[in-house]
Amino acid sequence: MNRHQREIRDTGELMSKPGRRGVARIIDATRYSWKGFKAAWMNEEAFRIEASLAICFVPLAFLVGDGLAHQVALVITCGLVILAEVINTAIESIVDRIGPEYDPLSGQAKDLGSAGVFVCLSLFLVVWLPSFWHYFRMP
Repeated sequence: MNRHQREIRDTGELMSKPGRRGVARIIDATRYSWKGFKAAWMNEEAFRIEASLAICFVPLAFLVGDGLAHQVALVITCGLVILAEVINTAIESIVDRIGPEYDPLSGQAKDLGSAGVFVCLSLFLVVWLPSFWHYFRMP
């Protein structure tokens, strides 16, 4: 290994992508993220439904939650559902890009993405249902 190869290995130069750095890179990443949200909104009904519900449920968290930790837990479960749906949509897009023919591994990848969404929706219910029950129960 020559000196240049050692320097690259030691500095991690190969680990970083070429291109913009610093604030410009953050701005670019933010733009790409918004493009992703827009694509999910335009192309995925499940994302539109879950995002619309999150817009309703996040403010409710501050009404229903007993304290800051409870409110944060309620908000986080909303975010987890959105996160899982975005990742599931990305998996589906990649699999569909590969080709329209059925492949067991492609089917498994889509099923696993869907399972991730199901887990997050289940967590949402586990946190929100008792919270609603506690908030609306008769004293």
